[in-house]
Amino acid sequence: MTTEHIDTLIVGGGQAGLALSEHLRNLDVPHLIIEKNRIAERWRTARWDSLVTNGPVWHDRFPTLEFSGMSPEGFATKERVVAYLEEVAKKINAPIRCGVAAEKLYKEPKTHSWVVKTSAGTIGATNVVAATGPFQSPVIPPVIPQTERITQIHSYDYRNPEQLPPGSVLVVGSGSSGAQIAEELLLDKRTVYLSIGPHDRPPRSYRGHDYCWWLGVLGKWEAKTPPPGAEHVTISVSGAYGGKTVDFRRFASNGMNLLGMTKGFKDGHLYFEPDLKENLDRGDTNYLSLLDEADEYIMKNNMDLPLEDEARIMYPEPVCVTNPILDLDLGKSGITSIVWATGYKQDFSWMHTNVFKGDGQPSHERGVSNVPGIYFLGLPWLSMRGSSFIWGVWQDAKYIAEHIVERHKTR
Repeated sequence: MTTEHIDTLIVGGGQAGLALSEHLRNLDVPHLIIEKNRIAERWRTARWDSLVTNGPVWHDRFPTLEFSGMSPEGFATKERVVAYLEEVAKKINAPIRCGVAAEKLYKEPKTHSWVVKTSAGTIGATNVVAATGPFQSPVIPPVIPQTERITQIHSYDYRNPEQLPPGSVLVVGSGSSGAQIAEELLLDKRTVYLSIGPHDRPPRSYRGHDYCWWLGVLGKWEAKTPPPGAEHVTISVSGAYGGKTVDFRRFASNGMNLLGMTKGFKDGHLYFEPDLKENLDRGDTNYLSLLDEADEYIMKNNMDLPLEDEARIMYPEPVCVTNPILDLDLGKSGITSIVWATGYKQDFSWMHTNVFKGDGQPSHERGVSNVPGIYFLGLPWLSMRGSSFIWGVWQDAKYIAEHIVERHKTR
């Protein structure tokens, strides 16, 4: 028996849940947010100490509230993002209950209403929105047995260099997390090895504008699907140290040891694919193509922006590329810890409904599932490339809120 009923139940009190709450409030739709921890919990406890946003605050925000007391071109710390989202919740008077976890979603046979069993009781709802975000369950590939005498942690649990035992560190992953953590460890005077896979690496800025601005005017944020073959390619960008382009060859020139993709482990040795140069070249191609598109846009629109010829100057090929390491003895190299920046998998095990495809991914169109009354929000590429960003999730939330209103009309 349900203890209460609400029109729309939002599961998740991060940026996605708050964005939808603002739109539902504006449309006078009764709703409730439940959050198993605190508002913006992932920003509080699943980020390293020095993390800042990958985009400037003029970009990474809701259009209805600016970051107060910051330069629009600045990059917010994780603490500042938490404070911002708390400010959003207060501004819109979000009906949120923290410390309440969703345990099971199912359909009540008699009323055909959705029911969510929670850690604090049972809630019935006409609509349920899974707004739990993309960073749910960290993934560590089963390459090295946990029985080996080496510290292995996911970037989810990494906080700072002092957390790791003395010795060299291997970072696996060339997305934003892997690149930033590896650079931080290098600046801490650690010997660092970085395993690099296929990646894109846009310029931090070019000819006076941040890459976020360029992706906007070039229409790339609105792309509906990843380019063919790039579905799982990571993007390496950073707002750290004031914001600068991620350049792995620059890392190598400063003493970092670059490796190809991690392949396997046996008898204390890690083995790597011979694809380091290929992966670096792919990143360079992505970088240079964006410069070309930006130059073309400037010319077509007769814009007076400063030239930046030095942006095309590349670092020389380091020895670790011309003579790649394919077999690494962990003992001889002094590696005592590994940081796996290898992404996350989604966890919808609490949702007992036929809304998932064979690969376990939600079946939806712009967040509207194939099962009436079930919605998803905050997932990468939900409707476009920008969907997992704060401003992008706000746009997706608007569409879902309007769909909920239309659903009521048709019912």
